[in-house]
Amino acid sequence: MSLKALLFDFNGTIVDDDSIRRELIADILLGENLRPSVKDYDALCQGRSDRACLRAILGDRGRVVEDAYLDKLLAGHSTAYRQRLDTLEQLPIYAGTGEFVNQLWAAGLVMAIVTSSTRTDVDYLLERAKLAEPFDAIVTADDLDTGKLVPDAYLLAIERLNRHYPDLGLQPHDCLAVEGTPVGIAAARQAGIQVVGVAHAYPLHMIQRQADWAVDRLGELELERVKQVFAKGTVGKLA
Repeated sequence: MSLKALLFDFNGTIVDDDSIRRELIADILLGENLRPSVKDYDALCQGRSDRACLRAILGDRGRVVEDAYLDKLLAGHSTAYRQRLDTLEQLPIYAGTGEFVNQLWAAGLVMAIVTSSTRTDVDYLLERAKLAEPFDAIVTADDLDTGKLVPDAYLLAIERLNRHYPDLGLQPHDCLAVEGTPVGIAAARQAGIQVVGVAHAYPLHMIQRQADWAVDRLGELELERVKQVFAKGTVGKLA
């Protein structure tokens, strides 16, 4: 079994922006005269798009919002997200991400991003981080109707990579998903894709139970070792 492609989660795997997103959702709720709740965010927003998150929280508080009004809230949210990033001296990219991505790219492996974030936010951050070029396909919340990652999102990424490289003949068993959330791990595995879990946002033992193997940090991954473990289909911690 030979590794041909890596499919990366974005928020919580490549970019450490959970605290920013929590604050921005809280700002929207305060603007709606609603009290933000950490419990609500954890229950209704983790692993979901901002649209699904807001709709769920507002609905839980008895608010029914029209799509046009939700679009307005989300446009403001996206602008505020980029403005917040612009105030930071250093982008919140996890350590070792750039080195690993460039190592894969130099080795001729193809890469995609599969995320419940928006295309605007992903493109903005990748361009700022100078990481846009290695990714030949991006699947975002703009491509999904579900508001969270599902197997079809990963299959769509494979379809787009095959469209970009017609001779590749990429299949799910040729791919490795790099995922940081239980929702994303489940979606990738249901699509028939092997998963290395990254325990940035969740405890390692939780990620280990759900992924094929796991690491504490993305920066621990190294290409040759990943190829070896992928070929074996080994379950357990990548050490």
